[in-house]
Amino acid sequence: MTDRAPTVDPGPAPGASPAGEEFIAPGHSLESVTDKISHLVLTRRTPRGWWIGFAISFLLAMLLVPSVGVLLAKGTGVWGLNVPVGWAFAIINFVWWIGIGHAGTLISAILLLLRQEWRTSINRFAEAMTLFAVTCAGLYPLLHMGRPWLFYWLLPYPNTMGTWPQFRSPLVWDVFAVTTYATVSALFWYVGLIPDFATLRDRAKSLPFKRVYGILALGWRGAARHWDRYETAYLLLAGLATPLVVSVHTVVSFDFAAGIVPGWHATIFPPYFVAGAIFAGFAMVLTLAIPLRQFYDLGDFITRRHLENMGKVLLATGLIVAYGYAMEFFFGWYSGSEYEHSMLSNRLSGPYRNYFFALMVCNVLAPQLLWIKRCRTHMGWLFLVAMFVNVGMWLERFVIVVVSLSRDFLPSSWDLYEPTKWDWGLYVGTIGLFLTLIFLFIRFLPVISIFEMRTLAPQSSEGNGDEADEAADREGGAS
Repeated sequence: MTDRAPTVDPGPAPGASPAGEEFIAPGHSLESVTDKISHLVLTRRTPRGWWIGFAISFLLAMLLVPSVGVLLAKGTGVWGLNVPVGWAFAIINFVWWIGIGHAGTLISAILLLLRQEWRTSINRFAEAMTLFAVTCAGLYPLLHMGRPWLFYWLLPYPNTMGTWPQFRSPLVWDVFAVTTYATVSALFWYVGLIPDFATLRDRAKSLPFKRVYGILALGWRGAARHWDRYETAYLLLAGLATPLVVSVHTVVSFDFAAGIVPGWHATIFPPYFVAGAIFAGFAMVLTLAIPLRQFYDLGDFITRRHLENMGKVLLATGLIVAYGYAMEFFFGWYSGSEYEHSMLSNRLSGPYRNYFFALMVCNVLAPQLLWIKRCRTHMGWLFLVAMFVNVGMWLERFVIVVVSLSRDFLPSSWDLYEPTKWDWGLYVGTIGLFLTLIFLFIRFLPVISIFEMRTLAPQSSEGNGDEADEAADREGGAS
């Protein structure tokens, strides 16, 4: 049967209780897990809240139409760019979206290799979040070119004009890093969905849905050979994705670290950016997981232990980011360079000082609440901290890019950057696009991995071992 559980049991996670109640509520059987998750896609009426949320998200996404149209018609001059600040919202938002896309691969790949079962309830929508965030990020480099139809100039293709890409430019490195990351993440996400597509195929009552899910399931029947090949492919993709978590944002940090602008030229940027990406990514996972848990009654599967673990990761990466801020100031002071000293003074007392202090409040002070266990397990406090981090990580990119460029080596070229309505329209439009894709994903695909949650069900059925065995026998019969 398609609902058969994997043949290889990863075993309980370190520290998990024998009943598994830290990762799934007690009393669930294999059948109840499958019913509850598939019910959200196949049989449940689309709730009114989903329609309202989708409509708002779609309207925000429609801001992309005039923003991109005006940009292509008139050029990047419609943005607030000037002579010193040649990079602004396009690069700020590109780095912000790439950072958000980090948590999905981290949760899915690294925690899978470390055999952490608490990833099971959150890995599916975290992987989807990664793909949608990378999609939004990919729009900015194309649009920032001014002539996006010539994007292939960045690719290593033979051409008669001899205009080969400049391979010493980190901007070209970004193309290879991000496209590789997006490709591996998409494969990892799709391979993980194949057993669930087969479950939806067998349970769907509508013929069009049966056919669509059947095509996506690639003929999955739940045979032992299928599980063996699936587990091999899934582990190989996890192994490929793991170094990408570190490499992608390291390469993105080279956009700045390879420059000579004060505030950019620092060796701490690669690890500092990677920690910041995980920090931002987990904040967005919490931003999505908490409303999803609340409105779809998924408290049985996304337990308070899941929220607490994510809160701990958020706290740990927040401390690393705070350490990075401290070291950035220390290196600037210890360098003895008057330009670095001027940059630090500009951040503290310059025209953008309010952005800097807001950044410190969001990314340094707010996460300290997570030392308190009640805040780590309380959905309201955790959601509030996650929202602070989302804003703070955007402000961090703004400070790094705009504050450093607005006052460089020559005072005669200093100028302030002010975003225009087209800057904001494009940014808000990508947020709308991201949320629209999230709502469509929630409606048509299982937001939690069915077959992976089933591996936890026998552990959670306290005293119901016979019932679980009978369910396994029923659902493990011949096709």
